[in-house]
Amino acid sequence: MATKTDSYVDTSALIAFVDRSDSYHPLFRRLFSEPPPLVTTTLVVAEGHAWFLRRYDRTRALQFLAMIEDMAPLKIASVGPAEQTGAGVLLRRYSDQNLTMTDAVGLYLMQERGVASCWSTDFHLALGGVQLVINEAR
Repeated sequence: MATKTDSYVDTSALIAFVDRSDSYHPLFRRLFSEPPPLVTTTLVVAEGHAWFLRRYDRTRALQFLAMIEDMAPLKIASVGPAEQTGAGVLLRRYSDQNLTMTDAVGLYLMQERGVASCWSTDFHLALGGVQLVINEAR
């Protein structure tokens, strides 16, 4: 697992960390206990908030946001025109995959920043060659 390079955190890792019924909960609980520098995007935060809002209620969704705000050393990258354009290129390159814009922006960010490790349960996020921590844990 990368220790000097940021690890990208996807929505699925944040959900697994919070949701004790998730099969990856023990792994992400351990990883988040002593994290390396982490990066995610505003799209991941929005996607996680929406997940908790739909699955539970407004209170849990706001608790999720509070957790993100308190989470160190997590950096949240903004998504602007360059990231959206880069993600569009990747969506076209991987048009045979069911990638969301959130996934594609994550792939683009990992590629641009040279991120070597991805905290996700979504196999699509390994398309760019980044190592998924769920594969490292096996």
